Amino acid sequence: MEIVRWGILGCGDVTEKKSGPGFQKAEGSQLVAVMRRDAARAEDYARRHGVPKWYNEADELINDPEVDAVYIATRPDTHSEYALRVADAGKPVYVEKPMGYSYEDGRRLVAGCLSAGVPLFVAYYRRGLEKYVTAKRMIEADEIGEVRFVRVTMHSTPDVEPGARERGELPWRLRRESSGGGLVLDVGSHGLDLLDFFFGPIADVRGFASNQAGLYDVEDSVSGSWIFESGIHGTGVWCFVVYDTDDRIDIYGSKGKLSFSILDVGGPIELVAKGRERRFDFTPPDHVQQPLIQSVVDELRGSGRCPSTGESALRTDWVLDRLRGHLSP
Repeated sequence: MEIVRWGILGCGDVTEKKSGPGFQKAEGSQLVAVMRRDAARAEDYARRHGVPKWYNEADELINDPEVDAVYIATRPDTHSEYALRVADAGKPVYVEKPMGYSYEDGRRLVAGCLSAGVPLFVAYYRRGLEKYVTAKRMIEADEIGEVRFVRVTMHSTPDVEPGARERGELPWRLRRESSGGGLVLDVGSHGLDLLDFFFGPIADVRGFASNQAGLYDVEDSVSGSWIFESGIHGTGVWCFVVYDTDDRIDIYGSKGKLSFSILDVGGPIELVAKGRERRFDFTPPDHVQQPLIQSVVDELRGSGRCPSTGESALRTDWVLDRLRGHLSP
């Protein structure tokens, strides 16, 4: 297709800057319609972003003949429902992460898109950013030698006040019925997807999950270890109820070490190798999803490939469910 005309289901906060404008600014791409169940908010978004059409019913957008492909930016509990409806309409799907409510939910989504013969892309947008593409190139260029093991660390202070659960004030990310689990699904998934991007599939994983602080019902702490098909070992700890905030991936090789933040897309890569330390700085784009969106558009137009697919995202869903004890070995 010459121009990919996009519709968005769920024009909430993530679409304001991270993703929405990327569909307008990517080459060969147009954002032609948005949908939100609150009609007034849908109309307001369309007006502010210069989008010609808005809806408050999902099927109206999905079946709009002027919409070629659909970006799903709703909560995880609705991802598969909407994605399968888009697939039934014969249109490509670009869905927010995590792809589904669970591994099984994601598997149904992948199978449904495959059966319908439509491509499925997932918004693990770090795969398109210069910082993480550079890290991958450093690994492949033998900057740190043969990789032996990786360590993921992510922790933060609680983002809810005591008593929020009892008052019914928990955000959707901390309600199982909306998100499928704790913050490890929402933000921790980015690091695991990057590891898949760097090193390929994980072959086996063991983990522990618990709720240590009692601020909400889903897990607030997860830890585990794994081994990649390539033989590289890995460990990770995600805890969202400690006194400070930090996140990083450390990659140890036979000749050196790479370290960088997962969540700070503008943060540096630190390389220790050959007896010296080097730092590489990056400036993220104004709209962090735009590079990945461009790769989706390029693939749909037949001129490129997107590195984040339903199949790759499903591998991350599998690891997350194994770490949290939701799948048997």
